[in-house]
Amino acid sequence: MRVLVAGLNHKSADVEVREKLAFGGEKLGAGLHGLKAVDGLREAVIISTCNRVELYTSVDEPDSASKNIMAFLGSFHGIQAGPLEKALYFHKDRDAVRHIFRVASSLDSMVLGEPQILGQLKAAFDFSLKNKATGVLMNKLLKKAISVAKRVRTETRIAESAVSISFAAVELAKKIFSDLSDKSVLLLGAGEMAELAAMHLKSSGVREIVVANRTYERGCELARNFTGRAVRFEEFPHEMLSSDIIVCSTGASDYVIKKSHMHHIMKGRKQRPIFMIDISVPRNIDPGIDGLDNIYLYDVDDLQGVVDANMGGRKKEAQKAEAIVAEEVEVFERWLASLQSVPAIVALRQRAEDIKNQELLKVINRVRLDEKERKAVEYMAAAIVNKLMHPPTAALKEDVEDRDNLIAIIQKLYGLNGDTNG
Repeated sequence: MRVLVAGLNHKSADVEVREKLAFGGEKLGAGLHGLKAVDGLREAVIISTCNRVELYTSVDEPDSASKNIMAFLGSFHGIQAGPLEKALYFHKDRDAVRHIFRVASSLDSMVLGEPQILGQLKAAFDFSLKNKATGVLMNKLLKKAISVAKRVRTETRIAESAVSISFAAVELAKKIFSDLSDKSVLLLGAGEMAELAAMHLKSSGVREIVVANRTYERGCELARNFTGRAVRFEEFPHEMLSSDIIVCSTGASDYVIKKSHMHHIMKGRKQRPIFMIDISVPRNIDPGIDGLDNIYLYDVDDLQGVVDANMGGRKKEAQKAEAIVAEEVEVFERWLASLQSVPAIVALRQRAEDIKNQELLKVINRVRLDEKERKAVEYMAAAIVNKLMHPPTAALKEDVEDRDNLIAIIQKLYGLNGDTNG
């Protein structure tokens, strides 16, 4: 059996093509069922996310299987061969194993080091297991991919630093306030990035999230998502007196929070520290505020600088991760190579057992033996067979470059007639 990966991702195809080839909802079960019927394909796992659609398969012959898989995808999704051929990539054998390990370790993700892909891979593998679409090879390969990803996360820091604007804001908040459990967050506006920042803050354990939005109904809706509360937009200055973290994204064309406002607010706060995140473009918070005592103000450019620095750190850690992947590919390749010997070992053992049984039958028929004597002869015969079979069996299991030649020689020496299948 050979390993073959067929797929497309955010680098090889735009979102419109990825959407057409996605296996969402009921399509996944139907797709897996159809894929199992493809000629020359033994096992299959389908992973379908917003950024990639990939088929992990074991096949008899990669080239013919690639054509059959492409035909299946075109027929299943109703896509013509031309656009499909441009979007798809294929990896086989060693390259396929390496690709799967890199995907699991988030080295092939749009955001290097993101954690979601491993969970998605596990879910895809579980689905294939439940639908009996995998066997010895895919089970071993996917379990190995999961363990490689865990090793990468344990032995590198590839996922530790923030590489999104919203998450970078939360990481900065943690540096300013070591404990967020007693902190209150005020959202000014209900933009997407502000919502993402609030989501990360909520998962970090903040005490309360208050939403002040120009459209009060939208503010109420967003507040419910975070089990928080909404206030009228004009009430936000009063809320700032008790809020520890301000996330501002109103879409206004001018400053919503001015330096003159903050003198009054900080006096009312008795100079307690306040962390302000301005993720609006153009900025909604007067940058002059940053010079005031106990105010920590960051805008998009500041946060992007943090993201860029962290991404540089992740890229360095990715080099360590690539070395781990390369090492684990070698380990898997040795296991895969040993599978070639299994039919020969089985045939050799069967041949030895047949000869032993034939000779035992002759002895038993010629010589009168009691039960104890018969068992002693059978034990001796089995011991001789085991000792004679150990050297060639061990040689077949070893990682040797001339394994194919060794198999052929053993087949000839022991009269296996080249038949290692039964």
